[in-house]
Amino acid sequence: MFTTKLRKVFPHSCGMFKKHFTFKVLDTHLMTFSKNLNNNIVLHYSTETTASYLHNKINTFLSINPSSTNLKSLLQSHALIIITGHTNNIYIAAKLISLYASTTEQHLISSKKVFDFTIFKDPFLWNSIIKAYFSNGKYTESLELFNNMWGFNVLPNQFTLPMVFSAIAELGLVDFGMEVHGLVSKLNLVEENSAVGSSLVYMYAKFGLMGNAYKVFDEMPGRDVVSWTVIIKGYVENGESNKGLECFCLMCKNGEGGVRPNFRTLEGGFQACGNLGALVEGKCLHGLAMKSGFGSYEIVQSSVLLMYSKCGSVEETYRSFCEVDEKDLLSWTTVIVVYARDECIGECVDMFLKMLGSGISPDGMVISCVLSGLGNAMMVSEAKAFHGFIVRRNYDDDHMVDNALLAVYGKLRLLNLAEKVFNGGNGQNTEAWNVMVNGYWKTGLEAKCVNLFREMQYSGIESDINSLISVISSCSRLEKFQLGQSLHCHVIKNLMLGNVSVANSLIDMYGRSKNLTLSWRVFCMMNDKDVVTWNTMMSSYIGCGKITEAFDLFDEMRAESYKPNIATLAILLSASSQVSSLEKGEKVHQYIKEVGFGENTLLATALTDMYAKCGQLTKSREIFDSMEKKDIVSWNVLISGYAMYGEANYAIEMFKKMEQTEINPNELTFLAVLSACAHAGLVEEGKSIFSRMKDYSLMPTLKHYSCMADLLGRSGNLDDAETLVLSMPIAPDAAIWGSLLSSCKIYGQVEKGIRIAKHAIESDPENDGYYIAISDLYSSVGMWKEVEMVRKIMKDRKVRKEVGWSTV
Repeated sequence: MFTTKLRKVFPHSCGMFKKHFTFKVLDTHLMTFSKNLNNNIVLHYSTETTASYLHNKINTFLSINPSSTNLKSLLQSHALIIITGHTNNIYIAAKLISLYASTTEQHLISSKKVFDFTIFKDPFLWNSIIKAYFSNGKYTESLELFNNMWGFNVLPNQFTLPMVFSAIAELGLVDFGMEVHGLVSKLNLVEENSAVGSSLVYMYAKFGLMGNAYKVFDEMPGRDVVSWTVIIKGYVENGESNKGLECFCLMCKNGEGGVRPNFRTLEGGFQACGNLGALVEGKCLHGLAMKSGFGSYEIVQSSVLLMYSKCGSVEETYRSFCEVDEKDLLSWTTVIVVYARDECIGECVDMFLKMLGSGISPDGMVISCVLSGLGNAMMVSEAKAFHGFIVRRNYDDDHMVDNALLAVYGKLRLLNLAEKVFNGGNGQNTEAWNVMVNGYWKTGLEAKCVNLFREMQYSGIESDINSLISVISSCSRLEKFQLGQSLHCHVIKNLMLGNVSVANSLIDMYGRSKNLTLSWRVFCMMNDKDVVTWNTMMSSYIGCGKITEAFDLFDEMRAESYKPNIATLAILLSASSQVSSLEKGEKVHQYIKEVGFGENTLLATALTDMYAKCGQLTKSREIFDSMEKKDIVSWNVLISGYAMYGEANYAIEMFKKMEQTEINPNELTFLAVLSACAHAGLVEEGKSIFSRMKDYSLMPTLKHYSCMADLLGRSGNLDDAETLVLSMPIAPDAAIWGSLLSSCKIYGQVEKGIRIAKHAIESDPENDGYYIAISDLYSSVGMWKEVEMVRKIMKDRKVRKEVGWSTV
């Protein structure tokens, strides 16, 4: 019945209708909708002509918006097209292909069947099917269709190539992309159409070949906003933000054909400013965005916020955050990160609580940021409290949060709490192991660092660069150099020797073990050296007493166009100080003047120290006085220099000047001044200065007591010296007892000397020097029985007198 009616209405279309019923996927649905359609046509046959009805239906179909279509209406329209014989209409077929592709991914096969059953295929239809696959992320299939298109001698046009180049870029097919570029260059499509040129620039940028990308861009006769945006974002995404910003400025300056940045171009510009920390340029760009009317765009607001965050401007970040209309998790995270990084912990936590109040749930990233801020600010109690909050809210189920907790407790040197998190967390993930290894190293628990790393290897857990560097450094500190060599083998086997930081740690380890041969071998094998590499090798030479070789390496470093940094120069000045080499120190000083590092406090302090140790106190004072900013180390260095050369009055003078500044003296300052007083015999000044330590809440150490005992003993104040030593809150060491005994011998205080020697022997029964001292005191007054008794005690206690030796 259905077929008979269909033949009466459309007698010439039945053959085509039967042919299309071979579609396996569409058969059942099209049969159903064809029956319904037939009834619809019969109803309308009496009221309007068939031609008018079909014309309206086809026009309606062609005007359908893909976003508003559904599969049921699409199948109805397809049935109508089949029974009316319009299947070979290219425009209708293209519309069908597009609509099927926009429904669901599984209906791409329907798009392909429509394409296959269309007899005549022109570039428009090929573009439609290629776009159907490309839009659904089927890049490989879209390129296969492009190859088929070329195989059927259908030339691609300006609509085909942007999709093709984009698909090639997504798949990373560099050689194929260059091949297609060569083919289309013959058609002059790159030069004639900006869309083709822009897609080609995008492809090369995606490959990381910015030289090729810029060459294509430069040869484009007409560059539109898309072209400029692609080249700007290409540079930014390939780590060349400076060139990206230059292109942005060039675009605004030239304004070819009235081309102005759009919101996507501005996004690239903001990314470049953020990566470069270019705050001034970023503010200018922000102003341009507002003037251009793009300031209210969500993507522009987010980009502005992120740019200010990267530039480290807390005020601008907060201001731009307030301007964001729709604040999502990323917006909140960005402003919280800035506060955490700037150690504005109160504001950081406040913003976190406001985020919770706004109904946005935090993820592991934002919680980690707050934890990191608390760790950087060394806020122990606050970090523990926030940990409690995390547990109460069940946020500790996230591995990222657990790892952040480990890192924070490592910074706070609370390794017992870090171990509890590590052992009781949600499984010990790879990052957690590496964080713990690094934490042990940072807190000076080198043995635990090595043991945990060894356990990692046994468990098959992969180590990262940081943990490997940590364990190598731990081996250096523990002097386990054989284990360090095993780690060197591990590095080679895992192809990690190319990492500069790993290689630097190996150079340092071998330098500490005095194995300069292996240290130099690793240095020479490195293809990519950095300044730290050179510094580490110099330090290795200096540690082994090879000062000349270190300076030769300094010359070689400059010859190879490496720029020494402040650390390099400080290392060399320290070496000059060690050997009191004025010539080498002056050579470094001259270089510091040449490069303009003279105002650096660290280097000025090192120069002060170097000239002082080389005996050039006037020059040392001159450099010290020229320093705009002086720290505690600067003052200590100069005072120690005066003390070393017996200039006690100058040392005391500088100490008093220091007290007039905002810098408080520390233990080393007092030690230097007391040492100067001891050498100059300034007893009253020494006593006064020693008593001043309590004014700065400083507790005297053994070295301070030793200086005072020496000062009092040398000046003959043996009673005061003895009283001081016996009243010490800490046990005197050999230096203090030895100083007192020497003073007793000098001033002939035999009885006091014997009493002090007995105290010394009680504190250290195995020190042969004390027995010899008391024996000499007894013999000096003819107490031979006592001398014999001392020798017997030494024999009974098996204390042997060390054999003397001479360098002559």
